[in-house]
Amino acid sequence: MTLVPAAPVTGFGTVAAVPDLPSGFGERFRSNRYDLGDLSLHAVTGGSGPAVLLVGGWPQFWWQWRKVMLPLAEHFTVIAVDPRGVGRSDLPETGYDSATAAGDLARLMTALGHDRFRLVGHDVGMMLAYALAADHPSRVTRLVLAEAALPGISDDPSAIPPTTLAAEATWHFMFNRLPSVNEELVEGREDLFYGGQFAAKGATPDAMPSDAVAVYVEALRRPGALHASFQYYRALDVTIAQNQARLRTPLTMPVLAVGGAAFRGAAVARDVRRVARDVRELVIEGCGHYVPEEAPEVFTSALLSFFAPTAPARA
Repeated sequence: MTLVPAAPVTGFGTVAAVPDLPSGFGERFRSNRYDLGDLSLHAVTGGSGPAVLLVGGWPQFWWQWRKVMLPLAEHFTVIAVDPRGVGRSDLPETGYDSATAAGDLARLMTALGHDRFRLVGHDVGMMLAYALAADHPSRVTRLVLAEAALPGISDDPSAIPPTTLAAEATWHFMFNRLPSVNEELVEGREDLFYGGQFAAKGATPDAMPSDAVAVYVEALRRPGALHASFQYYRALDVTIAQNQARLRTPLTMPVLAVGGAAFRGAAVARDVRRVARDVRELVIEGCGHYVPEEAPEVFTSALLSFFAPTAPARA
């Protein structure tokens, strides 16, 4: 196997230039870009042992995993990726359907020399992780799906949700799919739009601290990043059709479904049971949507237990 050479990258959005990293993080992890031919992806890698791929959610980038990466790296080779259109990866115009974007991640893991790996997805990253496991089932040994719905599989949110809380949690699905007016409304007001998203989805309005939100907002002000941030939603028509086809072949690898009790909670496992045969459920009390940052200790412990070779047949 010919591995793709790593190209070191610096500047904002890399290990060298983001705040609030745990002590020793910079000595253990490195930022590199990997040229896959038609696309270059940025990934932060470190540790040793079997591979774990971390795929994050909207509107975040790899930094969302900072609180769980060091403990995982004591046992695993950790790869926290920025998928296409995210962070310091390329921002192409197309390819945001789940099959294409998940295929990027499969190619990245091949380029890194990992034929088989454990996989964790959160939010949009959960959508991509499901697609990767379904489309490349021989490569994913264990799968963790956290805090998202599966387009075309989960129950569709109502256009008129019954409560204000539900409206705050779901209105962005329709807004983000619009062709252009969403960008026109948000540009220059990224802190207002994305700040409102973080406040509505945490267990409390300040569960995601303002200084953390500011990091994500700064990343979304990179030229082209705002446009790319909506592209996964604009591609949902294609992703929905892909997911409905995937339903014909249930996942057979063990899957851990994780929900924050203050957000999707047990609904995550309910949805995942529609697509997988071996599902364990974890609902984290006092946690909202942003599991790796709101409840890093509980989440890390669950990952280490689930990924252990002797993990129980049922949780």
